[in-house]
Amino acid sequence: MISRLEPATDDNVSALVALRAAVAAKLTAEHGRGPWSHASSEKGVRFDMRNTELLVVRHGVRLVGTLSLTTKKPWAIDLRHFRAARRPLYLLSMAVAPEFQRQGIGRLCLGGVFDLCRERSVDAVRLDAYDATAGAGLFYAKCGFHEVGRASYRNCPLVYFERLL
Repeated sequence: MISRLEPATDDNVSALVALRAAVAAKLTAEHGRGPWSHASSEKGVRFDMRNTELLVVRHGVRLVGTLSLTTKKPWAIDLRHFRAARRPLYLLSMAVAPEFQRQGIGRLCLGGVFDLCRERSVDAVRLDAYDATAGAGLFYAKCGFHEVGRASYRNCPLVYFERLL
C-alpha cells in the first residue's frame, strides 16, 4: 500500500540517504556523471529537515519517494523568469526509488503538493530541473508545469518550471 505524503522524521534519515544515493547512482549509470551524481549524506538530509518541509511517501514501511517544499527562494532560482505570485512554493529534491519509478509515485507526490497548496492558499509552484537527459523536465511538463525559462547556475544548465494554481 502506497501512503500519502507525510513529514519525514529523524527515523527516516538513513532511508532518505539510501533513497537519494540509489537515484543518483541510477541517473549516473544511465546518463554519465553530472550534478545528479552527488550522493546525499546524513548531514544533508538533516539540513533539509531543518530548512525545508521534507516529505516522504512509503510503500508499506519502505520509503519510496521524497521531496522538499519551501517558501524561501532557492539559490538556483532566478525570479526574473517567473510570473508574479503572492504566495509561491518551491519544490526541491524530488526523488523516487528507482524500482518504483514509472508507477505513479511522482504523480502521487505532486498531487499531495497540490493538496497542500490548496490548504495553504499557495498560488504557484516553482521548480528547476536539470537541462539534460537526466533532468525531469518532460515529467513536470506532463504534470501541468510550464517551462518559463532557462539559466545556468555554477555551470549547471537548468530549466525553470512553474504551475499557477
